Amino acid sequence: MAATERSQHTGRSRRSFRAAVTATAVTAIAAGAVACGSSEEPLHSIGYAIDGTVTTYNANTVDGAASGVRQALARVQPGFGYVGPAGRVVSDTDIGTATVMPADRLTVQYRLAADSVYSDGVPMSCDDLVLAWAAASGRFTAPDETGAVVNVFDSAQRGGYADIDRVECQPGSKDATVVFRADRGDTDWQSLFGATELLPSHVVARASGVADPVAAITNGDIDAVRRMAEFWNTGWNLTPGALDPALVPSAGPYRIESYTVDDGLVLVANERWWGNRPATDTIVVWPRGTAASAAAEDGRIHVVDSAEGALEEVGAGDGAAVTTGPSRNVEQLTLATRGVFENAAARRAFALCIPRTELFEQFGKAGDVPESGIGAGPVDSRVLGADSPLYPGVAGTASRYAQPDTEAAKNELAGSGQDRITVRVGYLGPDARRARTVELIAGSCRDAGIEVVDAASETFTPSQLTAGQVDAVLAGTAAVAGAGGRADQSAARDALHSGTGSNVGDFANRRVDEILDALLVTSDNAAVAGLAGEAETILWNEMPTVPLFAQPRTAAFAPGMHVAVANPTTAGAGWNMDRWILTK
Repeated sequence: MAATERSQHTGRSRRSFRAAVTATAVTAIAAGAVACGSSEEPLHSIGYAIDGTVTTYNANTVDGAASGVRQALARVQPGFGYVGPAGRVVSDTDIGTATVMPADRLTVQYRLAADSVYSDGVPMSCDDLVLAWAAASGRFTAPDETGAVVNVFDSAQRGGYADIDRVECQPGSKDATVVFRADRGDTDWQSLFGATELLPSHVVARASGVADPVAAITNGDIDAVRRMAEFWNTGWNLTPGALDPALVPSAGPYRIESYTVDDGLVLVANERWWGNRPATDTIVVWPRGTAASAAAEDGRIHVVDSAEGALEEVGAGDGAAVTTGPSRNVEQLTLATRGVFENAAARRAFALCIPRTELFEQFGKAGDVPESGIGAGPVDSRVLGADSPLYPGVAGTASRYAQPDTEAAKNELAGSGQDRITVRVGYLGPDARRARTVELIAGSCRDAGIEVVDAASETFTPSQLTAGQVDAVLAGTAAVAGAGGRADQSAARDALHSGTGSNVGDFANRRVDEILDALLVTSDNAAVAGLAGEAETILWNEMPTVPLFAQPRTAAFAPGMHVAVANPTTAGAGWNMDRWILTK
């Protein structure tokens, strides 16, 4: 048994926090069961149900970022870091290292592992970092069909990528030097180039006919970049039953083998993975849109990661260990800034009739409610987490919206030049909790002259708000349907910036943009508090979103599951799936 246990830890000494965070005793029990040949034999396949859809291999597009891709593919597409259970980015040294270099501006050297290679045999290279930067930087723009100048990449994020001046890369090299702008020493640079953000640039090159993506990006060849973007935007779309394996090579411990409605998204051990071999050969992911309920009835699902109400017919079997708690994901309404909500007074009117406190009491409480911090009450800040020591100082602006005020809502609506409006609220359904949320809001707002319509669908995506098909999105942080959020609030802040794709309501305020840009490079608490307070004053007046509560999320693990740890962030429970062991 000792030799077998050693084999799990030798060979490659670099082991990330992903393995270390789990209980040593549980790991030892699982390893012992395997090594000693006890009656508890490990299963070769584990089923994992999630409350998001998986319709693309690209988690970085607007709809991809709002889907369940990060829940499903974090160990198929690892990066230089991943989001751990505490909501903070942890370095993943299996992929490589990131080192700050001495320079007069923030300069980071990224070095990919020498033996890093995609499952199709093509080595990882700095080309992949250049592509990730180009897509999110916002530098490559062109007029759309309306004449508006937009990013040619349908990127959901912006953040620190926009602050990078250049990425120095010799095509094919394992090394990249990332140089930030002189005045932009981003405090969260470690979140860049993380899990699901590094995509195979060689696939883009082949599909777009651009032989040298690095040269095209570096030289600003907009025609070539536009061809690359066309594939990046939609070329990785996934349809069950129509998978092209050549388009989805993996650089992680798992790769996609197949994807069908009846059999789920099947991940198998990647034979070319250079790190520790996955503890279980196969993980079958059951996203929305697959036969997850049938799989649960047959006992083929062993891990469930879901918000309350989203997967009511899907469980991990009798005797499962089930935990529910508040997450980093903020349940909220994202509002349009056109149509019935073109005037901010109409958005304020809607917020004033929403029973935020009642919604928290009914749907936001999870377990033992703390006196303060995450899960203690309605969320009153969009730019600071409820567990931030600075949060109490900026949350007071929300007091006007704690309880419904019908008369104030009527006055605001009249001020917008409208007597009555109809608000279509879209979300990914079926979802019992969100349906009930819309029902309560509708009942509360009717007397204010606001008719609320439930516009849920099984194919709903946040981009429908941008397209004018709905007036509000009921979802989590940055309009994500399932798992979302992290401690640094980066996604939440990004979704309020006018230059970011995840800002699906098209909210634009120059001062808010300036504040969000300043927060990226500010670490002094007094300065952060001042900026956040100013931002909240503007945001509760302009009302691009209506935050509700920290979304309760449930993680269920079947009996015999070892080394599985809930992760109430954007990564979901699948953050360490390559360490999972299930014994029966």
